[in-house]
Amino acid sequence: MSTEQTRRIVLVRHAKAEWSDGDDHDRPLADRGRKDAPAAGRRLAGAGITPDLAIVSTAVRTRETFGLIFAELATRPRTVYEERVYEAGLGELIALLNEVPDEVADLVVVGHNPGMHALADALAGEADGDLPARMSRSGFPTAAVAVLTFTGSWKSVDHGVARLTAFWAPHA
Repeated sequence: MSTEQTRRIVLVRHAKAEWSDGDDHDRPLADRGRKDAPAAGRRLAGAGITPDLAIVSTAVRTRETFGLIFAELATRPRTVYEERVYEAGLGELIALLNEVPDEVADLVVVGHNPGMHALADALAGEADGDLPARMSRSGFPTAAVAVLTFTGSWKSVDHGVARLTAFWAPHA
């Protein structure tokens, strides 16, 4: 597979989670989250997005979000549950993207804010229409999905290399 092909990065913030006095990593989805995640999956399916690889935070709410989203798609991508996505900052997320093998054309990352919003904002050197304003106004809410495209190797992913082509949030 050519490193100069167009690739797609789909960034998903986990759906709405329950609040708890327990360990943050173990918080499950709330009822609203269990409704919003399949809607995000239907949105991806309707856009014809079929990722080759999914990188998912190990937190309970991200794993549950991933399961509900991908139940709506025709095929489930190869999946890596990655501890480094939980509480990852922008630099850590870009470093993870730089590790993706070049045979992957379409990637989905299911993670947390503020990381997902920071990553979408940093990568988007260009955007279609009013997408940046819509994303900024919404603040990348739970179950939000940003789709970015870029040309080149995953090792070349850095600030401003991508184009924001879609942004959707269930309640925005």
